[in-house]
Amino acid sequence: MASTTKGDCGPAILLLADGTVFYGRACGAAGTATGEVCFNTSLEGYFEVLTDPSYAGQIVTMTYPQIGNYGIDPADVQSAFPGDIHRAPATPALRGMVVRDMCRTPSNWRSTLSVPEYLEQQGIVGIEGVDTRALVQHLRDHGAQMGIVSTEEFDLAVLADKLAAAPQLVGENLVQTVSCFKPHSFTADDLPAEHEFAFSACATRRAPYRVVAYDCGVKRGILEGLVRAGCSLTVVPWNTPASEVLSVNPDGVFLSNGPGDPDAVEETYAQVQELLGKVPVFGICLGHQMISLAAGAQIEKLKFGHRGGNQPVMNLLTRRVEITAQNHGFGLVFPSLGALVPELSGGVAAHPANGDLRFWVERGIAPVVENERFGRIRLTHVNLNDGTAEGVQLLDHPAFSVQYHPEASPGPTDAHYLFTAFTRLMDGEPDYLNIDIASDRLHGWSF
Repeated sequence: MASTTKGDCGPAILLLADGTVFYGRACGAAGTATGEVCFNTSLEGYFEVLTDPSYAGQIVTMTYPQIGNYGIDPADVQSAFPGDIHRAPATPALRGMVVRDMCRTPSNWRSTLSVPEYLEQQGIVGIEGVDTRALVQHLRDHGAQMGIVSTEEFDLAVLADKLAAAPQLVGENLVQTVSCFKPHSFTADDLPAEHEFAFSACATRRAPYRVVAYDCGVKRGILEGLVRAGCSLTVVPWNTPASEVLSVNPDGVFLSNGPGDPDAVEETYAQVQELLGKVPVFGICLGHQMISLAAGAQIEKLKFGHRGGNQPVMNLLTRRVEITAQNHGFGLVFPSLGALVPELSGGVAAHPANGDLRFWVERGIAPVVENERFGRIRLTHVNLNDGTAEGVQLLDHPAFSVQYHPEASPGPTDAHYLFTAFTRLMDGEPDYLNIDIASDRLHGWSF
């Protein structure tokens, strides 16, 4: 191995909580790490995955067989800010990485270092040579589960003891480990010059929309998407009181993505309860779950979650299918929001017994429930793979949310229109979600 591009790499091991073992080679930092083992189905964008704060507490398996072939450009980092704004500046939040084949000799004009070099620099344990098809199939059959990866300990009994003593993902507030700890601005001046070759000039407006963005582990690409839509952002910590937000009289409030169990982030959704109805609100991913919890809904842990840049979602309002970028392991139980309003739900009076929301896709209906706290709430988006809820709209208050990421870092641009929808909501347009996503999907790109 020393005479190949792989170099003189040592052995590594991955042990799952159910006792399943995978052996491979080290391709990152030396050490031992525990976390929930999950998988991402993206064909590209591994660096954005590496630096997405939503992966805090997880060991990520990439399903694409070769990772690292185009290297890394630090300009693509998704951890929002360096310096004294975040508790762990520029450090990836994930615990480990699992791949089939790791490329150590990248070829790309933007690349400045390889993925193995980056993992070693950042102290992230990596393992390659794993049969990732078998691992992903196992996780799909048995569900995402805790695991331990090591390049220094190979005694299964010792590894099992360490894994048993590790903190669980459910019930742990990981948002507080990745959020900023003081407010800061993000404007057009903060857009990376390295990306100018791909984008046209961002939207200009005589008076930019003044938006307060809750940082629950926000990706930088999402902030950039908001700015390009015409927003000037004040980014605040995850537990900022609603009274402080309302005191600055913003045009809107944005609730970001973030890691872990949403039920453990009570200090955020308690603030959302106070914000809804008083200011336009847009939430994505964890922000979608925060709105749902604020409305008294139930959140469930999905068997193996949605992670990747190729998740099909039906927009029930436009009847168009969006290919979306997603990263979450929990989801909204839509019936828990309230009873159906038959006259607004195609005459249907009862939620489908099996909980599969593709029931509404087949009928071409965007159903509405009556919520005890916030009135009428409409289901707007459904995942076509498993029939779970992907978006809701409050009809009696200016607020909407989606479970996925609209900014294509990494992933497609089909859901870009949601940034525009947020600005239309702040402008008071009643039909703000009625946007032709086919014409909008490439908006802002220069090629």
